Amino acid sequence: MSIWDFFAWFFWFYIAVSCLMLYISVLFDVFRDDTLNGWGKAIWVLALIVLPFLGAIIYLIARGRSMSGRNAARARADSDESADYIRSVAATTSAPAEIESAKRLLDSGAITAEEFEVLKARALSSTA
Repeated sequence: MSIWDFFAWFFWFYIAVSCLMLYISVLFDVFRDDTLNGWGKAIWVLALIVLPFLGAIIYLIARGRSMSGRNAARARADSDESADYIRSVAATTSAPAEIESAKRLLDSGAITAEEFEVLKARALSSTA
């Protein structure tokens, strides 16, 4: 095997992987698209099966702009959802809520009066 055979093999392997990724992304977009009805999805899938390369190129020409718009909207929604989750998890509680929680622990006997005073002072100093 010469170096040129290796480069030829590497080139065709790259082309095959690129085409496979293209087909998968087009198929995912077809099934995630809310504007296409069932018949439209079936026709696009049939086009990708019968004429894979030509079908993918036609899909990208016909629906490429909306494909990128849907991906951007999905990314924005995912980002907003994760930001909301982070805000809900990292939300700081107010001093009265922390003192109330410490009072419940004191009443249940889980902490001593001295520990309650330390928690109360920490809650009051964190809001100041």
